[in-house]
Amino acid sequence: MTAVAPNGDPVLAARLTVPAVPGTFVRRQRLVEQLAEGARTPLTLVNGPAGAGKTLLVADWIAACGPGDVAWLTVEPEDSAPGVFWAYVLHAFRHHGIALPESIGSPARPGEVDHSLLARLAAWLNGRDSRVVLVLDEFDRVADCAEVADGLQFVLRHAGAGLRLVVISRTEPLLPLYRYRAAGELVDIRADDLAFRAEETAALVDRHGLPLSAEAARVLTERTGGWAAGLRLCTLAAQRAGDPESFLKEFEPGHSTVADFLLGEVLRAHPAETQDLLLRTSILEETHPDLANALTGRDDAEPILEELQRANAFVEPIGHSWYRLHPLFAEILRVHLGVRHPGLEPELHRTAARWLIRAGLLDEALPHAADAGDWELAAAEFIDRLAIGRLLTGLAAERLDALFARMAPEVSGPAPDLVRAARELAHHDIDRGVAYLRRAEENLPGGDGGDAAAVRLSCAVLRVLAARVAGSADMAESAARAVAQEERSLPADRLAQCPELTALMLTDLGSAQLWAGRFDAARSTLSDAVRAAQGPATALPRHEALSRLALIDFLDGRPGRAESHARDAIAEAEHSGLPVSDRTGVAQLVLAAVAIDRDDLTAAGDHLDRAAATSAASRDPIVAVELAILRSRLLCARGDSRAALRALDDMARRPLVSAEPSPWVSDRIAMAMAAALLADGDPRAAVKVFEEQPAHGPQSLVAEARARAAAGESEGALRILDALPDHSRRGPVIDVWILLTRAQAVDALGDSAAAESLLLKALAAARPHHLRRPFLEAGPWVRRLLLHRPVLAREHAWLTGALSRPPVDARPWEESPSPRPEPLSARERDVLERLAQLMSTEEIAADLHLSVNTVKTHLKSIYRKLAATRRGEAVRRARELGLL
Repeated sequence: MTAVAPNGDPVLAARLTVPAVPGTFVRRQRLVEQLAEGARTPLTLVNGPAGAGKTLLVADWIAACGPGDVAWLTVEPEDSAPGVFWAYVLHAFRHHGIALPESIGSPARPGEVDHSLLARLAAWLNGRDSRVVLVLDEFDRVADCAEVADGLQFVLRHAGAGLRLVVISRTEPLLPLYRYRAAGELVDIRADDLAFRAEETAALVDRHGLPLSAEAARVLTERTGGWAAGLRLCTLAAQRAGDPESFLKEFEPGHSTVADFLLGEVLRAHPAETQDLLLRTSILEETHPDLANALTGRDDAEPILEELQRANAFVEPIGHSWYRLHPLFAEILRVHLGVRHPGLEPELHRTAARWLIRAGLLDEALPHAADAGDWELAAAEFIDRLAIGRLLTGLAAERLDALFARMAPEVSGPAPDLVRAARELAHHDIDRGVAYLRRAEENLPGGDGGDAAAVRLSCAVLRVLAARVAGSADMAESAARAVAQEERSLPADRLAQCPELTALMLTDLGSAQLWAGRFDAARSTLSDAVRAAQGPATALPRHEALSRLALIDFLDGRPGRAESHARDAIAEAEHSGLPVSDRTGVAQLVLAAVAIDRDDLTAAGDHLDRAAATSAASRDPIVAVELAILRSRLLCARGDSRAALRALDDMARRPLVSAEPSPWVSDRIAMAMAAALLADGDPRAAVKVFEEQPAHGPQSLVAEARARAAAGESEGALRILDALPDHSRRGPVIDVWILLTRAQAVDALGDSAAAESLLLKALAAARPHHLRRPFLEAGPWVRRLLLHRPVLAREHAWLTGALSRPPVDARPWEESPSPRPEPLSARERDVLERLAQLMSTEEIAADLHLSVNTVKTHLKSIYRKLAATRRGEAVRRARELGLL
């Protein structure tokens, strides 16, 4: 199977091949010795102008000296995208027989490379017994790319003695060369070194069968500045001169240009048929004899290309009967084509596009169709080949997006509109995307032909995506049925060539079902998406499907399964090289939620930061809502309930992208608000949240019962719990909260034995999953019951350690500092500590062996001294002053 670069193009083996050294090459021992000196240094720079002989110098050194394991890469401008560059470096290693561990992975997106991949590569190189020589030829093509240079510097610095980097470049790379020079770790071969000396010029001319006197060699060397390409061009021209030595002696480089030489001494030296072929194929990056015949209208391309290659006339074979013109030669030829045949270039591009399409080379055909201005052809073929999903995911998405961004607005029809719809939806412009989609639907073709079915299938797939964004599971399921119907009209092998279509459709459908609260349907659909064919094109939808499966497990109260799915989602992304910014963020949110339940607040904060770094944090309503909810939970856990409430208020003021509300999302927001109010010491406000926003699912019903129990409505709390359906698939987190809430209610009603029994069941359910947070948030009665019963404390040390920690200080408030209050008495401090633990007046009285009236007296004194009017305000003020 042909390897593919992260920009979607096939990996070109010619770029990984050490160039062949021609028989006319002159080995210059002084330069070979300089290269040999680099065996003791990590970096070698061969720097000089175009045509200075840099590439052949290094290629000859490799052939002659065999410096161990060598990987060669000829850099192209596309490599300024770090993902493309590093993918080719890894392919270069493998191409030259240097076996890389699978664990290193490979970049998946053109524009980025995961830093961990570079770290794994450097570590592997550092652990090798022998050094690898990596040659980067024509590095000047990406010399201005700081990201590529930074990555190279990182790998080179951390690879130790396992890597020697040889950079061949026209300009200085953005590497810290001064450091290497100061440390004596750089072999620097410059233009002055590369310039031919007179005796070397004489040897070069002699290799071409033209003996040259020492004086003529000296003059020629001076006039060309020892430039290797100029010397060779002059020698080629002199071979056809009547007096070669006089020609060489009288050569004046300032009176001519490289273009003059190439056109006058190379192009015009060939027959008219050859010139015509070269001019017409100059529009191609690569050419094949049959393609060249299509452009010329003749059938003699194969022998002409073979002869040009043998004559070393700037045409090189790249394998499988394909050829490539020297880039500079091709550029000059294109200019000359415009002069000789004005207006012909668009027609040549159109002919090339049609030939490449017939050859099954869609990626190569599309740029030519675009250059021809034939957008109807480009869009129609793109849709007919079921490639619409490649605009939404996979290796070629960025390149295709840039290509179709050039499409003229007057181009009309279902195929162009579908392409526009996919681009807009990929950019999250929902209104424009749906408008283009509707316009395409209004003009859908009829009939049962494959072309019509491909258009209708593409339309249905995009409709599923639009329904997902709108939050409509009904629309998504209807569109998915249309997808299935159209798929039956197409050959299975044709569908198998586009696995991203199925993976995207299933992920979008499952996401819409999840948003609507259809968890069983969503779990089934997303599981099917995970089972889609593996590969770079399906990496993102599989990662997203695994992340949403993790979220469903978490919402069901199953932390173990949620964590497993979340880590699988992250592993999928890392193995596929998905940049952090392109990941969904949902997996990190699930890990943060599980960490909060386990009271691992540091880990939770780290996961939330990673989720916030993804682009989904600003466009996916699930990510945006859960990010705010979990931040509020974390703030509450750290003792800052006021900041938790502010975070929820800020989130509530931002409208969600989705058009249809989600019942479980509404529940999650209400639960978070109620929990923050409970932490703030205001249980009545927490109860009011559920009165204004009735609960739907079991978790929110339990949260309402918990709020009522905290507000002293124990019987009301029990009625809610008694009415819960017996759900056998309910997870342990929900069961723990049910048991704790019921225990709190019966304890408040005076049945301490039943409360202790329920608490024991909650502990047994929580222990396998290390669920500490429910006990820390349930209320002070848990702390009192556990810590006052030594047997329970000893049996559950995993939890009692957390319960015995002092409360976390809240963050300092923004208000101006108030004067220090009147000091509290020792007994008032005792009451205040229990007030902060959300104990009721009766519980404080029982705990301190005081009467209820005495506790009320202390409370009035505390409120007066702290300038507070209610318990939540008193607790916050005490924390501000460091009294708690």
